[in-house]
Amino acid sequence: MLNIVLFGPPGAGKGTQSEKLIARYNLTHLSTGDLFRKHISEGTPLGRKAQQYMDEGNLVPDEVVIGMVEDKLKNTSGTAGFIFDGFPRTVAQARALDKILEANGTPINLMLALSVDEAELLDRLLKRGKVSGRPDDQDPEKIKNRFAVYARETTPVAEYYQAQGKLITIEGVGGIDSIFARLTEAIEANK
Repeated sequence: MLNIVLFGPPGAGKGTQSEKLIARYNLTHLSTGDLFRKHISEGTPLGRKAQQYMDEGNLVPDEVVIGMVEDKLKNTSGTAGFIFDGFPRTVAQARALDKILEANGTPINLMLALSVDEAELLDRLLKRGKVSGRPDDQDPEKIKNRFAVYARETTPVAEYYQAQGKLITIEGVGGIDSIFARLTEAIEANK
């Protein structure tokens, strides 16, 4: 089984590249953003709680996120592996994910970290906000808060996987296909 953590700051292109990697490797996409949006659109208590944190540009608490992810993993069968998009975002989440996967005998193979400078990210998110209507992508101050939260709370996750020898940094600037080629090169070299 191929299990990949696709990592990078908001606007790095994780969603776009996830779609291409899923098609290429027959992976199941696990995006906490999608899980949150599903719960929010259904108006569940968990969705309302997640919405409050997201509206402020903050991370949803670990225990809520881990429960959602574990449920998704348990209820998915017949997959060649998973691509984790936007998860784990904290070292506690990474440890919890490792425990869940180890119980199933299938560890994380690698973390692919998309590297993009902040000015490019801000530009991408503001453009996406105009198209998507997502309020968290339309306010430069909220976006900058998301960058600060990412740097403070999620960068240690890269260090966690680096200590395991699983971190590969990929330049996330350029054409979609050239970035995808860099990602697949890294996967093929580390299967």
